[in-house]
Amino acid sequence: MIDFEKINGVHLIAEIGINHNGDLKIATRLIDAARSIGWNGVKFQKRTPSICVPEAQKNIPKSTPWGDMTYIEYKEKIEFGKDEYDFIDKYCKQEINPIEWSASIWDKESLNFIMNYEIPYIKIPSAMVTNHELIKEASISKIPIIISTGMSTLKEIDDAVNIILKHSFKPCILHTNSSYPAPLKDLNLSLIPMYKKRYDCTIGYSGHEYGVEPSVLAVALGAKVIERHVTIDRDMWGTDQKSSLSITGMDNLFQRIKNVELVIGEPKKIITDGEKEVRKKLSYT
Repeated sequence: MIDFEKINGVHLIAEIGINHNGDLKIATRLIDAARSIGWNGVKFQKRTPSICVPEAQKNIPKSTPWGDMTYIEYKEKIEFGKDEYDFIDKYCKQEINPIEWSASIWDKESLNFIMNYEIPYIKIPSAMVTNHELIKEASISKIPIIISTGMSTLKEIDDAVNIILKHSFKPCILHTNSSYPAPLKDLNLSLIPMYKKRYDCTIGYSGHEYGVEPSVLAVALGAKVIERHVTIDRDMWGTDQKSSLSITGMDNLFQRIKNVELVIGEPKKIITDGEKEVRKKLSYT
């Protein structure tokens, strides 16, 4: 399990989500990419479609690459089950160069399912911030919680955090905007230091915008966890593909964040080696 209060550097999570389109080979390629580039982990989304899909939407016709079907049939088709997660668990935890994995949970059945695995954290997605029963059940597990805050009011975030603190320890709170893709004018990264002051816990950023610049700026503002949707092809079919990073984009962000950490340094005033020589020549004393 992850102790978010003791994170060294920036923790990078590659959100595969449902960008695998139900294809384990695509998921494996993205796991391999995250592992080889140096990201800390990958994350999926776990739903029980019969519970999560509203009744009014279940029978709406849906055109997909696999033909026309109802919306509920589509959601069931792309949902990974036990066989797929057993493979993912084993594949990520291989002895040579392992990588962490977990999932966002959207209902209590999915929570119970994912807890069958040894996961480093449980993710509460923005859409479930007001699902107090789900947050309570996740917190009781004593597995570290990451919670996203998109499309939520401050009171709703306060209520969710208080439930977590009542039953567990400090969560990791991710600032995010839930538009896909999120317009730059709506990102409001100034909330990152505000959240840090308000909740006194590890703050991160989950980006849904085009490009990597906002994620880099989020780190400069104090984000210790960065989560980004990833894909093997942004033109691939699926709702989240366009707002995801390609594998090249994943590498670009990784390198940019390394540079940001290097430049920011630590709040300790020292005379650098380069300055020492200049000091000999120019200092008054």
